Amino acid sequence: MSQQFPTPIHAFDAADPRRRELALEDLRGGLARWRLAWALARGDITHRYRGSILGPLWLTLSTAVMLGALGFLYAKLFRIDMTDYLPWLTVSLIVWNLLNQVVTDATSSLTGAEGIIRQMPLPYTVHALRVVMRNALIAIHNLPLIGVVFMIFGVPLTWYALLAIPAFVIMAVGSFAAAIFLGMICARFRDIPPIIGSIMQVAFFVSAVIWKPSMVGHWEPYLPINPVFAVMEAVRAPLMGSTGGVIVWVAACAWTAIMVAAAWAFFVRFRGRIAFWV
Repeated sequence: MSQQFPTPIHAFDAADPRRRELALEDLRGGLARWRLAWALARGDITHRYRGSILGPLWLTLSTAVMLGALGFLYAKLFRIDMTDYLPWLTVSLIVWNLLNQVVTDATSSLTGAEGIIRQMPLPYTVHALRVVMRNALIAIHNLPLIGVVFMIFGVPLTWYALLAIPAFVIMAVGSFAAAIFLGMICARFRDIPPIIGSIMQVAFFVSAVIWKPSMVGHWEPYLPINPVFAVMEAVRAPLMGSTGGVIVWVAACAWTAIMVAAAWAFFVRFRGRIAFWV
């Protein structure tokens, strides 16, 4: 009696690799396992602050101290009224910290999950979703600072603040794509993360984080060419009581679309090599 073997679930044919279908299956599987990504993200936060008395509130405290120091200093240097500058700086710095941390974590989204990738057949997009959710949890601890500063200085929230919701969605989509793209690039080339870190340091000074866009004069319309500024301004402007302008929103959507397209193209082409790269 001949022995029959079960048919493999995923049969690989070198002549027909089905890269796009497998990438779509990975994406659907990763999004369907969002609860697992959420649990892993919470575990990351818990592990990072294990043994700490304040826990993640240290993030809020350190951000508040930085706001106080930078607010008083640069208000004097730029000769701007404190009641006008500090609320603006609060929104800028919190949004910047979120964006900077997402990019930093994206570089290690796959290499940081090396043990899981080598031991469990999970969709790779779970690890990208984990990065987004982990930084969303961190942002939740810092966002209340905006309300506190606005209350102290009497800054009202207008209906424009609702535009921050789609802006955060744009940022989340871009962060997810960046976690896939940068995670794969940095898994293949291990000297890329320090380069990304240096680029983000430069971006801090050229993206209108501590200085206002109006300070550059006639160069202000060209600021959305900077993707960091475009995404930041799409979130910051509604919270400060304006729309930010059509150009800012178009630039934010365009830069996000470029990131999504690059991540998808790279993921489809090289997804099968991730396990060997990590």
